[in-house]
Amino acid sequence: MPSSQQRAINLIQNYYNTFNSGDRVAFLALLTENVAHDINQGGTESGKDAFRAFLTRMDRCYREQVRELVVFASEDGTRGAAEFFIEGEYLATDNGLPPAKGQRYRLPVGAFFELQNGRVSRVTNYYNLEEWLRQVGAAK
Repeated sequence: MPSSQQRAINLIQNYYNTFNSGDRVAFLALLTENVAHDINQGGTESGKDAFRAFLTRMDRCYREQVRELVVFASEDGTRGAAEFFIEGEYLATDNGLPPAKGQRYRLPVGAFFELQNGRVSRVTNYYNLEEWLRQVGAAK
């Protein structure tokens, strides 16, 4: 039987594999009902409905894949972290951001997790927004 730490690592790896697959039903099944989602340089949204709405907007505006994933977890399996690159294409203009013209980008990302009963209860994402703006041709 895998350790708590290994189960946490497996869950986070599955989270990103499922994200990459595009299967949003399976992806949302990995979350607790009251999941907290800390959005990069934004606020915190709570619950699966808010996360579903976020994914819908993201899927409309971006095509993204996680690459070079490295996952870490605490020994007790309640917290984890991931480092990876997000490779994407900006498909449709997102609210408050520059016009989309199919620009491609690649950014390093860090994410932090709280895990409960085999599900993600909090995810916090960090990436360099200024670098994303530079890559899509909108740097100041």
